[in-house]
This record gives sequence, structure tokens and C-alpha cells, in this order.
Amino acid sequence: MNTFADPLRRALQVGAARTAIVDGNKSFTYKQLFERCARLGNSLARFGLEPGDRVAILAANCHQYVEAYMGVPAAGLVIVPLNCRHAQPELEYALRDSGARILLTDRDPAPFAGLVDHVIRLGGDYEALLASAMRVTVGEGVFENDLAGLFYTGGTTGAAKGVMLSHRNLIANALHWMVSVAHHADDRWLVAAPMFHAAGSNAILPAVWSAAMMVTLPSFDAIAALDAIERHHVTGTIVVPTMLGAMIEEQQAHPRQTGSLRTIMHGGSPIATEIVRRGHACFPSADLVEIYGATELSPLATVLHGEQHLTDDPRGRSCGRAIPGVTVRVLGADGRERPRGDVGEVVVRGPNVMQGYWNKPEQTAAVLRDDGYWTGDLGSMDDEGYLYLVDRSKDMIVSGGENVYSTEVEEILYRHPAVIEAAVFGIPHDTWGEAVHAVLVVRRADAGLDPTEFIAFCVDQIASYKIPKSIDVRTEPLPKSGPGKILKRELRAPFWRGQDRGVH
Repeated sequence: MNTFADPLRRALQVGAARTAIVDGNKSFTYKQLFERCARLGNSLARFGLEPGDRVAILAANCHQYVEAYMGVPAAGLVIVPLNCRHAQPELEYALRDSGARILLTDRDPAPFAGLVDHVIRLGGDYEALLASAMRVTVGEGVFENDLAGLFYTGGTTGAAKGVMLSHRNLIANALHWMVSVAHHADDRWLVAAPMFHAAGSNAILPAVWSAAMMVTLPSFDAIAALDAIERHHVTGTIVVPTMLGAMIEEQQAHPRQTGSLRTIMHGGSPIATEIVRRGHACFPSADLVEIYGATELSPLATVLHGEQHLTDDPRGRSCGRAIPGVTVRVLGADGRERPRGDVGEVVVRGPNVMQGYWNKPEQTAAVLRDDGYWTGDLGSMDDEGYLYLVDRSKDMIVSGGENVYSTEVEEILYRHPAVIEAAVFGIPHDTWGEAVHAVLVVRRADAGLDPTEFIAFCVDQIASYKIPKSIDVRTEPLPKSGPGKILKRELRAPFWRGQDRGVH
């Protein structure tokens, strides 16, 4: 098995003069990228770092981020991407918990003084660091089972967890990706999702290995994304459904030339069939591909190609089948595989499964058991191996003894032409225990719609106990995590404050 140094070496060998990164008005060839990654890793040695020491990065997407993501692990160090949307106490926790010795950042370094040994500001300080390198080598003394990155995730029910991903984990995931989603040297990949998230950085290794071009956006913006697609003839990108929805809205309002698009991948949260239909209408040249996984899986587990052709097919509601190299099963609490069609917990096995949570043996033991990673997701599998997610175990609503899967209700609500975003969750009810509640974002032109219209819209489409008993209608976007997932916990928290049920 390879390490991070190997994709860099191959890109230098097969495409030294090819464009590696376009970052605003800057661009770098693969020869330049190789040298900059090598210089970064080699120059960090002058700070007295030892193999396995952690180097954190807190920055918007940029060429330096790609260099750090590749160059730090290739030097035998561990990259720690920090969530740009986290508050200062959350950032301080991750820095202290990881024991990071160096922080690379595009922010004011003052708040981080004393938390790490050195803060290096991206820009002049960073360039001076690269210039100080005495050697330009990569990969010496680095092995596949060495830790490559600590990716902090969670924190909604306690302290955030550092997901330990080795070179073997991330390289295996890259190979799985390249088998499942063909990568070519002529690809132009738009890196629009935040790189601090495992999915946002997921395309970097395959792109480098293929000597393909990456176009970085500092942060996601639908206008900037579509402009970049048109300007650079982008062939593929990965987004979360809320990002795709924003791109659809912008493309409908101000169409761009997007015929270069071959692939639009999405994941991170379920997608409504109606969004798929709208996406295909706006981007007809692109194959819509759903992916499913988790940070703990480096992050991919399943893939569904040709989603645009399955909107009237039951398989269109699946998240696809296990990617080559990964085993996906649906198990009961007893660890036995559930009959096809029955709901159980999704469990994944493969070389992409994390080493564990940093300094958290109990939490690690809770999810790494019976030779697999227990995801906490509930789903079923059909006779052809297509996986159907019904909900996160923590998001399932129990109303009057009946299980209600929020994703099923959201799917119906998204069919209403006025709905842009939908979040469904349970709220306290004296009789039923929980009642189904929905928060909808609609177009401003539809702001005056009565919530009862949306409730009536659900009648005859789902069972009566699944229909929302109450609905909030808004025009402002719903709260989202750094990767763009809707934060149901923030919407749900006011209803459960002081109640027995924990807020997840």
C-alpha cells in the first residue's frame, strides 16, 4: 500500500507541466505542487517536529490548503484540519486535544498564541517557510499504517472526537473512489465544499494521482461556483444537497454554460427526488451521483450512478451499492445480518475504516466492534445490494408507538414547488410522546403561504401519523454545519429544553 508521497511522485512523473491547481488568479503546475509540498514538509523539520507530530490548519480553501493536506502527511506528520465555522472555544479544544504543535492559518494569529508552539500565517510567513527548506524530498520513513490526519467530528452530544485516519485508510479510499468514479488527466475538479471536511478534501488524492486539475473556491457560493464551472470548463464537483439546491436556483435565474460538467456528486445528507429532477434539468450533461459514507470511513462506503434516470425507480431512493473494496451490511443489535428489506444498523468493513477516535477508547470501542464500523444509521438492503437509508438512529421520531423516519416526510415536502429546504424532527407531545414537526424554507414570493397548505399537501401521500402536526415557514436559510448539513439539533433544541429526551 502507498502513502501520500506516491500520488505526488506519480503526478510529477506523468504530468509535471500540467496545471495542478487554479486558485483565483494563481495557478501551479504539478512540478510546482510537488516542490511546494516537499518544501513545506522539509521546512517544518526546523521546528524540531518528530514523526507523528500534529500540524493544524485553519483556513479557507486555497492552494496552500492542498499543499498542507498533501505535504504534511507525506513528511510523516499528521494534518489536523480545523472547522472554520467553529467558535474559539471549539477551536481551542481541538488544538489542545490533538496536541498540535504548529498552526497554519489565514486568520489573526493572536488568539492562538500559547495554544501551539508556532503559528504560521498563510502568505508571507508561509512563503518564507517554504523558501527555508534545505532539502526537497517526500515520503522518507513514512509507512502506510502511520497516522496521516486527525479529522474532528461530532461534538453535538459531548466533546468533539478526533477521527484517526492513516495513510492506508485515505489511500484505500482514493483507490475506491477512482474505481467507482473514473478519474482522468483531463478532468477539472471544482473544490467547492470546505476542505476541512473529509468529503471536501476527498477529491484531492484522486486528482493528484490522475494529474488532473483542481479549481479551488475559498468557500461555497453558488454564483462563484457556476462562474468557475463556466470559466474553467469544470468537469466535476462534489457538494451537499443544500449546495446543489443553491446552484439550481442560481442556474435557473442566471443560466451559465455548464456543458463541460460530467459529474455532480452529492452526499452528507439525504436528497429529495425533486432536487434530483431539478438538478438534471439545469445540468443535463452531468451524471448525478449520490455517495454515502462518514468521516470514520475516510469517507466513502456506497455510490449510486445515474440518479437522474432513477427518479421514478425505487432504486432512486437508495444511496447505491458498496464501492469495490468495501463491505456494507445491515445488522441487528445482536450482530446478525437482517433479512433483505428489514431495517437495521448500517455496518461497514474495509481498509478505509478509521483507526479509532483520538484518546477516546470507550467511544472507539462503541463503534468499532464485530470487525466493522457501526455507523448509527438505520437502513435496509434489497436483493441486489442497494442500500436504503431510513434515518439516523437519533433522528427517528417515535409518535404514538409508530416509527416515523424524518427523511421520508422531507421527501414528500420537497415535492411542493415552493419548498427550497425542509427539516423534519420530533417535538414533545403529551399524548403521543413525540409529534412530527417541520421547518420549511420557501421562496420569498411564497412567504405568505399558510402552513396548513403544506400539511394538506402531505395528505394521501403518507400515512396520517407521519404527516407534520405543525410547520414553521421561513424564507431565511436553515442553520447548517461547516460541510453544509442542516443542523436539526439547533432547530430541535428549543422544543426539548428541560425535557427528558436528549438533544442530539
